[in-house]
Amino acid sequence: MPAERARWVLHVDLDQFIAAVEIRRRPELAGIPLIVGGRGDPTERAVVSTASYEAREFGVGSGMPLRLAARKCPQAVILPVDGQAYDAASVEVMTALRSLGNVVEVLGWDEAFLGVEVDDPEAYAARVRATVLGATGLHCSVGIGDNKVRAKIATGFGKPRGVFRLTQQNWFEVMGERPTIDLWGVGSKVSQRLARHNVHTVRELATADPSVLVGEFGPRMGEWYGQLGRGLGSRTVDDTPWVARGHSRETTFQQNLTTPEQVRDAVSTLTDQVMEDVAAEGRPVIRLTLKVRYAPFFTKTFSRTLPAATDDREVVREAALVLAGKLEQDREVRLLGLRAEMTMPEPDTAERTPIRGRL
Repeated sequence: MPAERARWVLHVDLDQFIAAVEIRRRPELAGIPLIVGGRGDPTERAVVSTASYEAREFGVGSGMPLRLAARKCPQAVILPVDGQAYDAASVEVMTALRSLGNVVEVLGWDEAFLGVEVDDPEAYAARVRATVLGATGLHCSVGIGDNKVRAKIATGFGKPRGVFRLTQQNWFEVMGERPTIDLWGVGSKVSQRLARHNVHTVRELATADPSVLVGEFGPRMGEWYGQLGRGLGSRTVDDTPWVARGHSRETTFQQNLTTPEQVRDAVSTLTDQVMEDVAAEGRPVIRLTLKVRYAPFFTKTFSRTLPAATDDREVVREAALVLAGKLEQDREVRLLGLRAEMTMPEPDTAERTPIRGRL
């Protein structure tokens, strides 16, 4: 009887996906700094959605104000965001991955997990890269792991256009002395909270006193962060279609909002937009978060859980306006965003670890 093949999790991540899609339809842009954001006009208020590797060498990064990005890299070509084009390219990529005959768990536009049983995962990863390139003309990197956490983190070491393996055997060799923020699911706020307990590196997180982590983050997340420090995570790749937990809309205003009336009107408009998205899901709203960016560039959020789940637009609007009333009235507002979280059709969504950024 033949020996059972080893099981692996592969994380496939498209290299500079949005920029690559733009370069695919405008080949003359290859090799030059490219920035995609807003309506492509750096005189307007908008942020960078993505920057090509050439633009990143000048310090341009996602989320940066487009005006600042243009100053950092004046020779860059700046293009508007084209969501429909990226949607279509994503479908091409996922179709190519599914053609390999393995379970594909889609994480977003430009990344997915594959569950495979092979003896040589590096050779199979090369096949994945060739398949995606041949079908779409887009390059990707592949992380190989013995679970999702390690596969996802491995991809960063393989970029661009490469392959990297990260498993229990080399976890601490590769990750042990790295800062905790390098872990998938650990952002700046969590890393700062860990640092208050003298937990700065992945190794220190892995060996931290569980009672300290539970005291800081609670029983569920405290235990989870401890496991994350050891590189532990799910090995199950699930092709069940992803279900959105919520929908968000936000607007960057070309002129700052200066009165409470302007803020209320803007929040009311955002409510209508968000509730259109919610209506398409057919699930009621249970929680709202209002994001505000004061001038010049200070961001804060306000949240509230609704008394009861509802799909009544006016009830949601009233709750959103209550949040708007918490804004500092003497500060000008340059951006507002509203997120509505909905009830979930399935109770078990814990395996979907938060994604922190894209490469």
